[in-house]
Amino acid sequence: METITKDQGEKMDLIYIVEDESDILELLQMEIGAAGYRTLGFERAQVMLEALQSEAPRLIVLDLMLPDIDGLEVCKRLKANAQYKTIPIMMLTARSDLEDKVKGLEYGADDYITKPFEARELIARIKAVIRR
Repeated sequence: METITKDQGEKMDLIYIVEDESDILELLQMEIGAAGYRTLGFERAQVMLEALQSEAPRLIVLDLMLPDIDGLEVCKRLKANAQYKTIPIMMLTARSDLEDKVKGLEYGADDYITKPFEARELIARIKAVIRR
C-alpha cells in the first residue's frame, strides 16, 4: 500500500473505520480524508483485526452493530491485547441508549458518538482523541 504524505513530507495519521453500511463508510472515509488523514475502511471486524498485523492505525472509528463480531467485543479484545491496547477507539453507532454508552466507555472506548452525527463534530472529536 502506498503511503500518502503531507506537503511537509510527514506521514499522515492512519485511521481505521469499521462500518458495515457501505454508504456511511464511504462518507466517513471522504470526511476524515478531507480533514487530512489516511483511512482504511472495513465492513467486517475480522478483516480489520487481520489488517492490524500489517499497519496499526493512529485511531479506530468503530461501529457497534457489525455482521461478524459485535463492536463492544472488538473493543474488549483490542484493549486486552498488549500490542493494541494503546490505540484509541472512537465508537460511532446508532445505539444511543445510556447503558450502551456506559458499556462502551467501560470497555475502553475513548469516545462515543451516536448516529446521526455531524461531520464537523466527528472531525473535532477525532483531533481531540489523537491529541491525548
